Amino acid sequence: MLGAVVPSSPFLVNDMMNQVDWERARVLIEYGPGVGTFTREILKRMRKDAVLIAIELNSEFAEYLSENLCDPRLCVVQGSAARVRSILSEHNLMLADCIICGLPYRNMAESLRREILDESRLALKPEGSMLLFQYTRTLQPYLESSFSSVKLNFQLFNVLPALIFHCTR
Repeated sequence: MLGAVVPSSPFLVNDMMNQVDWERARVLIEYGPGVGTFTREILKRMRKDAVLIAIELNSEFAEYLSENLCDPRLCVVQGSAARVRSILSEHNLMLADCIICGLPYRNMAESLRREILDESRLALKPEGSMLLFQYTRTLQPYLESSFSSVKLNFQLFNVLPALIFHCTR
């Protein structure tokens, strides 16, 4: 369930957050928030009228986030990222401006990996983006076949060094 044994570094978090258009983003989604390393920073940076849907598969992490991050803009959902469009609909939201993701795709079955990426692309506004970090290039071919643009960056100051993918529809 975990993609790493230590939390993401502030350098990785900052690199990811700097790629979000905070002025425009009203609906944000985070996949696999874990203990909230990215979640806290997203809440600091997002607009007062924005909403963050944090989708966490692990019920203990979801409960921890719900109890420890008290912000009316945050909605923690215990469930699968493969249901992202259904989750948006259940919250009376149409499409997302940005999806921020730290899921360990390398550990997933190929069919689930493909389903999450397809659902993610369809859950984004036409000008929306998906930001992911990974520790290998395993996901790159899937991203390139799912999104029209995939840009790759690298953050050395993280345990382990991380690849950052910025994908747009």
